[in-house]
Amino acid sequence: MTNPNIQVDDLERPMNAEEFDQYKADQLAVVQAQKDLDAAAAVRVSALAKLKKLGLTQAEIESL
Repeated sequence: MTNPNIQVDDLERPMNAEEFDQYKADQLAVVQAQKDLDAAAAVRVSALAKLKKLGLTQAEIESL
């Protein structure tokens, strides 16, 4: 597989090994950040469901 192209000023060229390694690391970081956001959202939904189960109203939950 050839490395993706990168544009520097007006020149478009294939990434060198160091740039490609950084590109892959950045892509993994984006995927991990999205997983972290998804996990945080799931925790929030779970917590809200538990509060409703305890009998809190939507207004009381929003005031927390």
